[in-house]
Amino acid sequence: MDRSSSSTTNAIGLCLLPSELIQSIFLSLVLPEILPLKLVNKFFSSIISDHTFIRQCNTMSSSTTWLFVYKKLWLRDAVLHAFTNRSSDRWFRIPISELLKPVQFHGEDLYFLAASGNVFLFASNTVGEVIAINLVNVTVKKIPPCPLGPRGTSLWRRSGMKLVIDPTHSGQFSFMFAEFVGNRPVLFVYSSESDTWKSMEVREINANRLLPRGGGHVFLNLVNEPRESVVVVYTPDCNTSVVIRPRFIDVNDQRLTIGFNWGNSIDRLHVYGDGYMMIVKSKDGENNRIIGNMRVLEGVELWGLSLDGRNWEFVSRVPNEVMKVIEKPYGAMMGCLEENNGIIRGALVSNYKGFWNMTWLSFDTKLNKWSWISLPDCKMKGWNMAGISFSSGLTLQNELTFNGKGCFWVMVNDVTNVDEDVKVSCD
Repeated sequence: MDRSSSSTTNAIGLCLLPSELIQSIFLSLVLPEILPLKLVNKFFSSIISDHTFIRQCNTMSSSTTWLFVYKKLWLRDAVLHAFTNRSSDRWFRIPISELLKPVQFHGEDLYFLAASGNVFLFASNTVGEVIAINLVNVTVKKIPPCPLGPRGTSLWRRSGMKLVIDPTHSGQFSFMFAEFVGNRPVLFVYSSESDTWKSMEVREINANRLLPRGGGHVFLNLVNEPRESVVVVYTPDCNTSVVIRPRFIDVNDQRLTIGFNWGNSIDRLHVYGDGYMMIVKSKDGENNRIIGNMRVLEGVELWGLSLDGRNWEFVSRVPNEVMKVIEKPYGAMMGCLEENNGIIRGALVSNYKGFWNMTWLSFDTKLNKWSWISLPDCKMKGWNMAGISFSSGLTLQNELTFNGKGCFWVMVNDVTNVDEDVKVSCD
């Protein structure tokens, strides 16, 4: 029996089960596995469109975190890979070229900026435009140029921008970034609801005012230097923004860089996000029988902003038993960091002789506990990585629709490394 016949037989057999049991089975799946089922038949569609099922699915999805990695050879081969902590043995694969057909980018060079909920932002390097994609509704739109005009991908700093979805309005979001204009920090905020940008000059914080991490604040790292940072703190609820200048005091005077680590010329890598800083320390690989100018991870520390915003304070260090597992040689490394509901997640992506390696670390601030997730190979050798981001809150919306202009694809890489393409037509 061929694969298509087997899938059809399985779908028919599943329809014979009680609807409550089918709902329970569907709820054990993650969103990219649920979406194609809506198009299998009307019975599955009615189950997935049921308001009770949507509410239960969204509740489970709200606590599910995703790591998205964008890789490409050319735009026509651009792929967004997705991995979730609820599915520890597979990557989901979404060809972005299919989703971008409505905007006709004609071979544009794109970079993956940020993700939040169902919304994903990509930046065009040639024309300096930003494109927003909703993976659930399968919609795509160009964001109007920001007040600073077109921006190439090199001007977007991961720690200096933030994408935030509106939980009260389905599909609405805000995109914000901080920049120096005339030597003064300025915050730029785009609202999808009004489809407009606004800008505000950021004021210095009162020395006696406290700004605890979290609490609805958005932290945008405008300048990251070895000893001092410039951080813009935006509070959407009251539409205010201030700037703080936390100092980093460390007795070890070692060389370090911000955001990217090249070979053995750098001892430490700093990764920023949501009011936290992850310091990745490395050691020379010569004593570990590594050929060439390679480095090996030696330790990872987590630091956070003090309550008054004046300093970076030590939070925790990755325990030795975890470091022994994640120690691997690398030639270049980058990372991303986010905080959500008291959980700090960091992703480190390294390259060694053309092979990409990814490490997902999590720290629970309430339990004071580190955890580590083993990521399967997503087969990136020979590909360029053009963006990485965490995201939480992928949800089924109240009206789950497909616009008929594209297809939702899923590729599952299982533990045996056998690839299976599943293409669901939206026509």
